[in-house]
Amino acid sequence: MRLMSREIVFPEGDSQEIPHPLAVNQLVDLNGYPLELPLRRRQIVYRVRKITTSSHRNGEVVSYYLEQVPL
Repeated sequence: MRLMSREIVFPEGDSQEIPHPLAVNQLVDLNGYPLELPLRRRQIVYRVRKITTSSHRNGEVVSYYLEQVPL
């Protein structure tokens, strides 16, 4: 049995596991949850800029690399 885990990787290099898939150019909040438009003025927003998959013995890790979006 192979396990799949997903993580978001912040611009500073920190990572956090998330339970759901994301798409390239999707806007997300600090916890990796998709945001709805219109965005609030004082909100930290990230955009998914790259997605990578790495295989390990027991499964795969999908990494979503984020970049901060200036508001």
